[in-house]
Amino acid sequence: MPQNGVYDLLKLLDLALDDGYNILKYTVVNKKEIETLIDRVYAALPVEVQEARLFLKRKEELQKEAEQQAQKIVQDAKAEAERMLSESDRIKAIEREGNRIKNEVVAECENIKRTALQEAENIRLQATEEAMKIREGADLYAKQVLNSLEGNLVQLQEVAKNGQIYMEQLKTDANRYAQQPSDNSGGWVTNRDSKRL
Repeated sequence: MPQNGVYDLLKLLDLALDDGYNILKYTVVNKKEIETLIDRVYAALPVEVQEARLFLKRKEELQKEAEQQAQKIVQDAKAEAERMLSESDRIKAIEREGNRIKNEVVAECENIKRTALQEAENIRLQATEEAMKIREGADLYAKQVLNSLEGNLVQLQEVAKNGQIYMEQLKTDANRYAQQPSDNSGGWVTNRDSKRL
């Protein structure tokens, strides 16, 4: 679907909202029509925006999985430490190992989160830049259409003006011929003869 299809769909969405009727401070609209238009807007968005949306969703899933994995590792380490309470030296070693693993997992999760947020920000910036380019293109196209329309109107005005001048010239010529003497009668052209002209 062309990029200006998004603007067309947004206009349809605007119209659908305008078609609703007001009750106090709320507007009642056709929910199915609005949902259909929103789905069509999503479908009409550039592929990059859709990919960014999927990437952000995947990033949240990965972050959640990483946090669950970290919690599971920490819980496993605690369970192992509790199981070996009777051996104090081993308990201390396990606690140290558990803390080390926990710190590593937390650091890894933070790195994953930081990387995912940076990538999401880059995609958002690219999508914003792309949207600006599309908007500028749409504005340029509208300006070109309006300029073309203005040129056509100027041409039409010129044609109408030339037509009026031509009609005035015909009228002047007809009046001039009506006042010239006729070769047949030796006198002036009669009214009836001028009508023939």
